[in-house]
Amino acid sequence: MPSYVMLFHFTHEGLEHVKQSPDRVDKIKKVFRQSGGKVKDFYLMMGEYDSVFIAEAPDDETIARIALLIEAQGNVRSETHRAFSEAEFRKIVAGLP
Repeated sequence: MPSYVMLFHFTHEGLEHVKQSPDRVDKIKKVFRQSGGKVKDFYLMMGEYDSVFIAEAPDDETIARIALLIEAQGNVRSETHRAFSEAEFRKIVAGLP
């Protein structure tokens, strides 16, 4: 299953209600499960981003829907990247001319 890195910034509203963030993390995990994916890891971060999810989803369309559902709540803005495992990386590189 494809892996994704989802980076988040709190919005003003998200910071006003930051104490509810653990419940929102639980809800996001549930959305992933219901969509056929899973959250592998979650981290609160210091620096440019406020938090990150390392997750798996069946395909790009599913992760796009999940990202839109999360952002529609108004607590965060996200940036999602496809992440390739070491095995996928080796296969990609092996296919180079």
